[in-house]
Amino acid sequence: MRAIVIDQPGGPDVLHIGEVPSPRLEANEIRIEVHATAVNRADLLQREGHYPPPAGASPILGLECAGIVTEAGSGAIGRSRGQRVMALLAGGGYAEEVVVDAGSAMHLPETLAFEQAGAIPEVFLTAFSNIFMLARARSGESILVHGGGSGVGTAATTLCKLAGMRVLVTAGSPQTCAKCLEHGADVAINYRQEDFVEKARGVDIVLDHLGAMYLTRDLEALAVGGRVVIIGSMGGIRTTELDVSKLLGERQQIIGSTLRARPLAEKAAIAAAFIDRFGNDLAAGRIRPVIDSVFPLERADDAHRHMDSDHFGKIVLKVR
Repeated sequence: MRAIVIDQPGGPDVLHIGEVPSPRLEANEIRIEVHATAVNRADLLQREGHYPPPAGASPILGLECAGIVTEAGSGAIGRSRGQRVMALLAGGGYAEEVVVDAGSAMHLPETLAFEQAGAIPEVFLTAFSNIFMLARARSGESILVHGGGSGVGTAATTLCKLAGMRVLVTAGSPQTCAKCLEHGADVAINYRQEDFVEKARGVDIVLDHLGAMYLTRDLEALAVGGRVVIIGSMGGIRTTELDVSKLLGERQQIIGSTLRARPLAEKAAIAAAFIDRFGNDLAAGRIRPVIDSVFPLERADDAHRHMDSDHFGKIVLKVR
C-alpha cells in the first residue's frame, strides 16, 4: 500500500510517498480503507524525531482517519465490512490502509464527508476527554482555551457552546481573534496585546497546551475551585514554581493529560462517552470541524509547512 514514509528525521522535505506492507489485522481490530486523515502538531514533532510512537504503534504518521471498513476481526463486535467510520489512531493515518482497535472507531454519520470526519477524532476526543471527563465541565461554567484557532481550540469551542458554557479563547492576531468570535467564542483575547489574566479572571476551567510557561498565570485566572488541564508543553518550559498555599486556599486543581499512549480500553471508553454525550449533535450536523485546507496525501510536506504558518482549524490530507 502507499503511505508517507520518513527515512530519517528532519523537516517537511523528509516526507515522501513509498510502498509499505499492509498492516496485520488482530482479532479485536478493523481494517479501514482510509479516505482522509489530518495533520496534528504531534505529527510534526514525530517527523522531527521528538515524539516517538508508543510501543506497538505504527511508525507511520497520522493520529486519526475516516474511511470504510474492509475487514473486521473475530472480536470486533458491531463492526462489519462496508461501514463508514472515523477512528482515533496511535499512528498510521498517512496511508491507504490502517488497522485499529474496534473500540477506537466511531460510526460516521451521512451528514459528514470523509474530509470532515478525518479531522474529528483526535481534536474532538482530546477536547471532550479533558474538558468534560477530567475537568467535569458543567452548563453555565466558563472556560479559557489557549490557542482558540487551533484544531483542539476550535473543537473545544464547538463542544462547550453546545454544552451551554461561556467560552474565552486566546489567539495571536486580530484576524484570528475575529475568526474565533465568528466560530462561536464569547471572548477572544489577543495575547500579544492584552493580559489574558485580566480579561479571563474568574473562569472555572483553563485548557492549556503550553504547560509550565503559563501555569502560574492560568492559576491566577481561575476562580475558587477552578481546574487547569494541561495537555502539552509547547511553551518549551518544563518546570515552574507554584504558591502551594494559594493553591490549597482556593481549592484549585491542576490536571495533566495525554491521549495517544492511553490503553485501548480507556480510548474506547472516551469514544463511547463522546458519542453518548454528543452523538445526536454529530448526527444532526451541529458538530463539524473547522477545516482550513485540504491537501492530497502526496503533498503531505506542503501540509506540514502550512501547519507552521497562519492557519485556522484543521489541515486535512485526502488519501482517496
